[in-house]
Amino acid sequence: MSLRSPGSAPPGILAAIGRTPLVELRNLLPGFGGRVFAKLERSNPGGSIKDRTAYAMLRGPLESGELVPGRSVVVESSSGNLAIGLAQVCRYFDLRFVCVVDARTTSRNLALLAAYQAEVEVITEPDPASGEYLPARLARVRELAATIPHAFWPNQYTNPLNPAAHHETMAEIAGELGGRVDFLFASASTFGTLRGCADHIRATGMGTRVIGVDATGSVIFGREAGPRLLPGHGASVVPPLTDPSLIDEVVHVSDLDSVVACRRLLRREAVLAGGSSGAVVAALERLSPRIPDGAHCVLVFADGGDRYLDTIFSDAWVTAHFGEVAHLWAPRDLSGV
Repeated sequence: MSLRSPGSAPPGILAAIGRTPLVELRNLLPGFGGRVFAKLERSNPGGSIKDRTAYAMLRGPLESGELVPGRSVVVESSSGNLAIGLAQVCRYFDLRFVCVVDARTTSRNLALLAAYQAEVEVITEPDPASGEYLPARLARVRELAATIPHAFWPNQYTNPLNPAAHHETMAEIAGELGGRVDFLFASASTFGTLRGCADHIRATGMGTRVIGVDATGSVIFGREAGPRLLPGHGASVVPPLTDPSLIDEVVHVSDLDSVVACRRLLRREAVLAGGSSGAVVAALERLSPRIPDGAHCVLVFADGGDRYLDTIFSDAWVTAHFGEVAHLWAPRDLSGV
């Protein structure tokens, strides 16, 4: 087996994918009677849960010879995290990578892609029929896949290896907690994480209640499309992997609620997390009055907040989009009590 062979175990830096920390958050919800745990997926080497997906989708084609280092070209659409995960895997195996993103992709993510030597196409105009970026991104990916020699489109939106990667995510969580997971909160985008975790829960008879967290303005669970500021959470097109029957309850969270929850999470737990992580915190806050004392609640934190320093954690950006809202996460003044 060569040093860079996909082999039976991940090689090199890719061996660091998975086995991410599960930490208890004791200060997040004062007075809450349950226990709250966070699965910190930012600890993957590419910085997000999408590292698992990226390697899962490329590993098989590499082993079968469908992808050939030094010749094949991976083409994909991504809002950021999967792009970086794919860029890392492609860099390791000497695969050219062309990524189609849109105007909402952060400057930090674009800089990371450049560092990995990925080729980036930015879609600046939404699809004229729907007014959304994703259909325009996918149309461009299809064009590139049809015209670039030796192109390979993993297609995270339909690839069953996307959710399959997250059977292991859920197995890690269950192993840490001795199988005691009463509530699982995870955000929806491609539906890969939710579906993979839910499939594992059902296959093992865990009895966990799965809470799907979606963005206000997302169409994944049948609501009308609306504007969304934060990338990587929600979707403007229902992903083919979607199976609402796997979800026990859905919570829709606005951009503002995600931002406020991210700021509260940082203030109370010193955890710098991304927008979808803020959304799952906001969902837990909303459902907390209905959660029994002693329940084990697990929140999947898909990435870190370092990629949102120019947005969620920028006071100027927050004020420009939402006004003066810092009081929503500031500690209460009890001096007069």
